[in-house]
Amino acid sequence: MSWLSDDDDDDLEFDEADIRVRPNPKANRPRTKRRPAHADAQVARVLGVDRGRYTVLVDEDGPNERQILASRARELRKQPIVNGDRARVVGDTSGDDGTLARIVGIEERTSLLRRSADDTDHIERIIVANADQLLIVVAAADPEPRPRLVDRYLIAALDAGMHPMLVVTKTDLADPTAFLAHFEGLDDLEVFTSGRDAMPVDVIGARLAGHSTVFVGHSGVGKSTLVNALVPDALRAIGHVNEVTGRGRHTSSSAVSLRYAGEDGRGWVIDTPGVRSFGLGHVDPANILRAYTDLAAVAEECPRGCTHLPDAPDCAIAEAVAEGRLGERGAARLDSLQRLLATFAA
Repeated sequence: MSWLSDDDDDDLEFDEADIRVRPNPKANRPRTKRRPAHADAQVARVLGVDRGRYTVLVDEDGPNERQILASRARELRKQPIVNGDRARVVGDTSGDDGTLARIVGIEERTSLLRRSADDTDHIERIIVANADQLLIVVAAADPEPRPRLVDRYLIAALDAGMHPMLVVTKTDLADPTAFLAHFEGLDDLEVFTSGRDAMPVDVIGARLAGHSTVFVGHSGVGKSTLVNALVPDALRAIGHVNEVTGRGRHTSSSAVSLRYAGEDGRGWVIDTPGVRSFGLGHVDPANILRAYTDLAAVAEECPRGCTHLPDAPDCAIAEAVAEGRLGERGAARLDSLQRLLATFAA
């Protein structure tokens, strides 16, 4: 017995009009990878990052300058956003309490200060973007100065194309002359000294006007004290040095941009957390030599693959120094270059 009745037609015909398609429960339009252009986005400076929220400055130096809070757009989830970035923001940019804008893009960066976990790690960690100066803070004593760490800071600055400066604090505790002798050959390095009763705030401040300057240094060297003197409303926490280990306590957990305002103009102070190591796995050694323009010109005569280190055979720079063609300071400059190259190669 069949469930079909005698009236059923075995030759039923259907056309496309009889087909019913259930609509997409999520959307009626196909997905696309095209993103909105965000033509109305405003460019803002990233001042700080805290747990996925970005403090940015809108209309910098303009009549409506204000700080706002922003989150990262989904399409930027794999792109690092760091202090100093010029971010494109949309949404509620009023800065009112409870509002949250959205970062939808990052403008092209002019410089990147980077470091790696160690010298064998080629994965870079971006610390600050778009800065043009690096101020290295080191203490003459308590804790003892570490020339090799300063060398690493210098290499990172030269690799990034940043102008390096060095401040030696606590000169009332020890004479920094012997320490500073290590850096005599680097002409581009500006050096300042600071003591308990003689902090060169005005001199350093004049160098900050019109620039974005990153402050780096070992914990306990007095970096936060210097930042507070230059930017009185910064209120950066000040730590102390352990008498047993000689190490300072970390008082800064993340980089933060602070506006400097002095008689010579305004600029940006970017205070970074104290570090005890600075990996250089990402650095191109050629950028170190380029910082010594006179030596780089002579190096064109070196054999291919020359390391320019003391044991390098037929190094044209060493020969020029030995023959006196680089002047009285040629030996000091070569020694400075070799120290940096040896630090990178170690």
